[in-house]
Amino acid sequence: MSTTPLVIDQAQARTLLAQVDVPLILRKLFRDLAAGHAVQPAQQLVEFPQGAGDFINYLGVLAEDGVYGVKTSPYIVREQGPLVTAWTLLMSMHSGQPLLLCDAAELTTARTAATTALAVDALAPAAAQRLAIIGSGKVAQAHLRYVQNLRDWQQICLYSPSLDSASAETRAQLACLDPRLTLAATCEAALEDADVVLLCTSSAGPVIDPSRLSKPALITSISTNAPRAHEVPPHCLNQMHVFCDYRQTTPDSAGEMLIASEQHGWDKRTIVGDLPELFSDMAQRPDYDRHVFFRSIGLGLEDIALANALYRL
Repeated sequence: MSTTPLVIDQAQARTLLAQVDVPLILRKLFRDLAAGHAVQPAQQLVEFPQGAGDFINYLGVLAEDGVYGVKTSPYIVREQGPLVTAWTLLMSMHSGQPLLLCDAAELTTARTAATTALAVDALAPAAAQRLAIIGSGKVAQAHLRYVQNLRDWQQICLYSPSLDSASAETRAQLACLDPRLTLAATCEAALEDADVVLLCTSSAGPVIDPSRLSKPALITSISTNAPRAHEVPPHCLNQMHVFCDYRQTTPDSAGEMLIASEQHGWDKRTIVGDLPELFSDMAQRPDYDRHVFFRSIGLGLEDIALANALYRL
C-alpha cells in the first residue's frame, strides 16, 4: 500500500532545525561514511537545453537509519537573475515508500555552514585568533553562528561588496551577531593578519587571492550552482595543502579543482584528507608551512541526515 510522505515547508524546517545539533549529526555522518555505514554517490548534473539552467541531484544512503534520499536543486536562468530552489525526498529502504518531502533551503544553509565549522574545528590552528568572513548573506551568517565558539577569536572581520549599499538596519543586524564582529570597508582590510578565512559567497569566480595573505591561513570555500564556480584562483591549489568534504566526489565537481587539473597540472591525488578521514584519524593535520584550503561541494548525505533528523522529530 502506497503512503503519502510528510511534507515540511521552509518555515517548519527552520523551527525544527533549531531543535537539533546540526554539527553533531554531520560529524556522525562522516564517521559513518568512513566506516561504510553510508553511501555517497557522485553528484548528478542534468543540464537544460540552450543553456537555460540545470538540476543538480545529490543522493545518499544512511544504512543504519534505513533511509535513501535525494536532494534536487534547480538553477533556472532568468532575465532578473537565476532562480535556485531545492527539495529533499526521503524514502524507506525497508518498505520502498516515501517518508518525507522537505523544502531544503534551510537544510542547505545549515549543513553548508556546519560542514565548514567541522573543518575549522579539525583544521584551524589551536591558537587561531583572527577570523575573516567574506560574504554577508544567510549562509555567511550561519557560518559565523557555527564557528564563533570553536576558537578564542579576538577579532572577527566581515566584508561583502553588498554592504556598500546596505541599509543602516542591515549593518546593525550584522553587527549584533557577535560583539567581536567588525564590518570591514574592503576585502583587504578584512583579510589582514587572518588565521582563518571563510569564503561564503555565491560568486562564480575568485573573490580572494591567497598569495596576498600575510601568513599561512586556513581558507574554506563553498559551492554554488553556477557552472565551475570557484572562490579562489585554480592555480593556487598547487601551493596549498588541500582538504575537502569527500575525496571520492568533490574533485570531480568543484570548479577550481576541475580547472586546476585541466590547466595547471594539479593532481587530485594530492588531497591531504577529507572529513571522513579527519574524523576517523586517518588524515594528518596540517603544519601550516603554507596555506590550507578546505573545499566543500555539499553532499547529498548531509541534507539527508538533517532531513532524517527532522522526520524523526
